[in-house]
Amino acid sequence: MTTTTRPSETTTATTREFRVEPLTCTIGAELFDVDLGEVSRDHALFEQLHALLLEHKVLFFRDQDITRAEHVALAERFGPLEDHPMVGSDPDNPGLVRIYKDVDSPPEHYENAYHCDATWRQNPPMGCVLRCVETPPVGGDTVWVNMAEAYRRLPAPVKEQVAGLRARHSIEASFGAALPMEQRHQLHARYPDAEHPVVRTHPETGEKILFVNAFATHLVNYHTPDNVRFGIDYAPGAGNLLQYLISQAAIPEYQVRWRWTKNSIAIWDNRSTQHYAVQDYWPAVRRMERAGIIGDRPF
Repeated sequence: MTTTTRPSETTTATTREFRVEPLTCTIGAELFDVDLGEVSRDHALFEQLHALLLEHKVLFFRDQDITRAEHVALAERFGPLEDHPMVGSDPDNPGLVRIYKDVDSPPEHYENAYHCDATWRQNPPMGCVLRCVETPPVGGDTVWVNMAEAYRRLPAPVKEQVAGLRARHSIEASFGAALPMEQRHQLHARYPDAEHPVVRTHPETGEKILFVNAFATHLVNYHTPDNVRFGIDYAPGAGNLLQYLISQAAIPEYQVRWRWTKNSIAIWDNRSTQHYAVQDYWPAVRRMERAGIIGDRPF
């Protein structure tokens, strides 16, 4: 991954180190003595943050009263930002998506499933920077899952069985499912289903990662003589295997749970994690702003 130097950024070496406190034995760390606005302008500080992200997979910060421009600049350190077809971007800050849940917001159930963002894209996001603008007095936590650990602890026969398998991921079957048929078909035409390996390789760390989630609809290359003797081996056999793999994200030993406060921020590696936004706060208000970073094609 390459980063570019901004004209206004600090180019001198920064020797200050962040204070890091892991939140679980598996995933997540909270960082202290950090001003993310400064990190957005300082190459050395960003490189330190980047290394910690690869190590802990999701980083947490509190009391980050940064501007939207600084939010976008920080995320752009990792790479170009993407828009979201169902939500769109802040008009003054392209790439910054407002996820505002108010009392009158229409009900939807996309965030409260274990998912890796936008795997229905051919190039799913590399990661995200999410800031809490307004939080409920209680509830509204988010859970993140270490999917490299989920793969590492799969039984050996399952690892052998899934090696080389690929899965189809669909926006039509998820965000599009509640749309009228014509709109659903239009959405599918704009974003055709993507096909990804069930086990991907992290492009920076080399880790093997279990890479199926709520957007995955089926295994596309399961139907081989080794796997299928009768029709029941494929249907429902292949579907049962996929659901077993998806269910690994729900194992608490692979998780960290974060309680939001105003101006708290999470930065996560979307290639090696899944997350679940708990919708237990209605009729309270929860307002978040997210910058998603364009990623590479999984291999």
